[in-house]
Amino acid sequence: MVERARGMSMTGVIMVMVATFSLPVGAALATSLFHYGGAWGVSALRLGLASVMLLLFVRPTPWRWTGAAWRNVALFGISLAGMNGFFYAAIERIPLGVTVAIQFVGPLALAVILSTNRRDLIWIGAAGLGLILLGLESMTGSVGFDLVGILFAALAGVSWALYILFSARVGRSLPGLQGLPVAALIAAIVLLSVGFSGVVELVFTPEIYWLMLTVAFISTVVPTSLELAALRRLPRHTFSILLSLEPVFAALIGWVLLDQSFGILRGLAMMLIIGATLGMTASAARLSTEVVDERRARELGG
Repeated sequence: MVERARGMSMTGVIMVMVATFSLPVGAALATSLFHYGGAWGVSALRLGLASVMLLLFVRPTPWRWTGAAWRNVALFGISLAGMNGFFYAAIERIPLGVTVAIQFVGPLALAVILSTNRRDLIWIGAAGLGLILLGLESMTGSVGFDLVGILFAALAGVSWALYILFSARVGRSLPGLQGLPVAALIAAIVLLSVGFSGVVELVFTPEIYWLMLTVAFISTVVPTSLELAALRRLPRHTFSILLSLEPVFAALIGWVLLDQSFGILRGLAMMLIIGATLGMTASAARLSTEVVDERRARELGG
């Protein structure tokens, strides 16, 4: 009991670390499916499978929802589609660690905008400096980041920020996880508009079924179960701070599994973005609830 009150449950810390590690691993494995269905097709099928799992597990009752609740869930689903679709589209073009780092700027900027403490502008400034360094690395000619990929990562961050806002609305209008399965289904339908041909290719390629199931397990089952257990052992601000290490894991996994090496400028840029997220979370705990809620969506699109 004392361990929980101090936020120092080592079991909870290990659970979050494993969960945070598993998400970029799932994303790295998903890149091998892009050859068959493209980023949009893989993302659409991923969300479709996740929605089926969640519908069976949560068993929502949408016929009892009000019109306002349906509207909130629909907006929630659209933001979920953007966050996951743009994330996969980004990692198809630029390194995984860079994508995750850029995406983190979205909720960080939202937290600063909603904050009443002007000192929090320091953190968005640090994150902005990190983005400038990424641009400088690209201009040196040694890396040459795809500008479309950077745009997709930024749009994933914007979608993440919108997800935070709409998930809060859904949480106020519906109990528990009622809105999430339907939102995931809406997101899958939205992504089908751009990923339909890719989904068809994936469905008619039986040899990759095992990999798709593996990605689903690593990106959904493992992090969801571990994080729900960890939340019973750790305060939300501690949980959020640990999640801020995800860009580090993403960079390491990209290096090991995808041969995505990185130099001094990129390493410094990512550390600035990570430091900004840690600073914002530790100083005011503004991201605590939002980051916890956001994990539901990240695990759907892993």
